Amino acid sequence: MSALGPIIAVIFIVLVAILLIKKFYPHAVLLFAGLAMLVVSYYLDYPVPVLTEPTGFFGFDLFRYISGSFAKTNAGVGLMIMAIGGFVAYIDKIGASKSLVYIALKPLSLFKKRPYIAASLVIPIGQILFVCIPSAAGLGLLLMASVFPILINLGVSRLSAVSVITACTAFGIGPASAITASATTIIDQDAISFFLQDQIPLVIPLSISMMVTYYFVNRYFDKKDQKEGKPLEKVEKLELTAPLYYAIIPVLPLVLLIVFSEIFSFFETAIVLDTTTAMFISLFVALVFELLRKRNFREVLVSLKEFWNGMGNIFKTVVTLIIAADIFSKGLISLGFIDGLMSLSQHLGLGGVGIGIVLSVMIFLASMLMGSGNASFFSFGPLVPNIAQQLGVKSSSIILPMQLSASMGRTVSPVAGVLIAAAELAKVSTFSIVKRNLIPLGVALIIMLIYHFI
Repeated sequence: MSALGPIIAVIFIVLVAILLIKKFYPHAVLLFAGLAMLVVSYYLDYPVPVLTEPTGFFGFDLFRYISGSFAKTNAGVGLMIMAIGGFVAYIDKIGASKSLVYIALKPLSLFKKRPYIAASLVIPIGQILFVCIPSAAGLGLLLMASVFPILINLGVSRLSAVSVITACTAFGIGPASAITASATTIIDQDAISFFLQDQIPLVIPLSISMMVTYYFVNRYFDKKDQKEGKPLEKVEKLELTAPLYYAIIPVLPLVLLIVFSEIFSFFETAIVLDTTTAMFISLFVALVFELLRKRNFREVLVSLKEFWNGMGNIFKTVVTLIIAADIFSKGLISLGFIDGLMSLSQHLGLGGVGIGIVLSVMIFLASMLMGSGNASFFSFGPLVPNIAQQLGVKSSSIILPMQLSASMGRTVSPVAGVLIAAAELAKVSTFSIVKRNLIPLGVALIIMLIYHFI
């Protein structure tokens, strides 16, 4: 195979990056770039993906690729992600998310005389919350309404407070995370085992490093700026809309998945529970809670619409992005991008470790430029099994740092949704937040690559 195909693939990657930086719609950009690469591959006599039921005309086959991707995604990871999105929307509607956040933030009151320690403690607390409430923008807004006024009153600056709040979304881990769902589907691994055995052991040292670096970085910048933090009038403290025991509901899917996982044998007869089913069970429990509290059957049934709306919203934002990225990755594979990458790695003397580092850094930078960890990971994640097979390494060893790099890169992006929303509420610039986040996240990235690969 000639080097022309991989070179064309790289050109397409650059063009896609430019368009995404210019705020073009990512779903459309990835979809049409993928289709264009498939067309180029066909006319250059490169091997295009084989269809089980081709139409007999390549022009029509292009659309068969799209319909096939829709069918495959919606039947598997798409349904899982939509169920997650629906559940997150519902627990937010009934106030369960606020109850969980309220309880989780209670330990901060013990550090009234140590404001920067309190600020750093927000990071692990927020990351635990992110496992149960896997919406970066949603959790960010909840924390801005709850922890932001607390930190300001303790004596840290607005930028210090908003920086640690955005840092809470730096690691998209847990079985309820869309990136985790995609990653485990790609490598065919159980989500809960991936979470407990792969993600947590790596994230713990990274979280500790971020707590330490944010402590010193925020103290340094606050002293440099010589500004006193004052409460913002427009940012109100979190108001509970549900009883505190509702905090059980967001945690319930995770508890179910752990209890009924293959890792723990609590029952004589094995009970297999997948993420999608756990979400529906938890939804039913939430409906029972609402019925017992409100004692209004009609109102509770109407509230279920929020779940379906959440599923629809996540479909149009995340699931369709996965489908578009799938077509994009098919185009890259058809043009021999993986073969070219392998050839380059051999020329440079890079093995599995070297390729893993290169891909992780590339995704980090892509997320930083795009403002979306999903877009960067969904584009390159499907390439991992083929790369791992050629290198003779485990797919999980490559995909895990790529996944974390995607969400870490988003945390230092001035165009990321969570940073824009938090900056608007705090009345600061996103670039000022990025300035605070860049050093801790850069250190975390380096530690991750060394700890995981070396």
